[in-house]
Amino acid sequence: MGRRARRHERPTAPASDYTDPHGNVLSLRGSLTPGARREYAETLSGIGGRPSSTREDASQRALELLFERLAVHWVIAGAPIERQRDLLARLRIASPAERTWVRQALREHCSEHFPDVSAP
Repeated sequence: MGRRARRHERPTAPASDYTDPHGNVLSLRGSLTPGARREYAETLSGIGGRPSSTREDASQRALELLFERLAVHWVIAGAPIERQRDLLARLRIASPAERTWVRQALREHCSEHFPDVSAP
């Protein structure tokens, strides 16, 4: 039996869908590795950041990092976005209302699935 045939598949947690008032759907991953949790906590606290960065900068970077690790796909106006690079780019150009909704979805998701992670 070859090495690939013996490889064990890791169980995956199901994704959760969050729908905004306009019917757009954001799907967030149900698992977050310990390394990603540690990286997020360090980013949120400003560890390893530039000396000139502010608390707001750290919070923004932490939001993007958490979104990047958890977002599976985002359907906006019927158009699905699935590639990580495209998801992050779409978050960066989101309107203030969309960013607020994404932040709320991340907070709800983390409180339900990752109580040790405090979303920004």
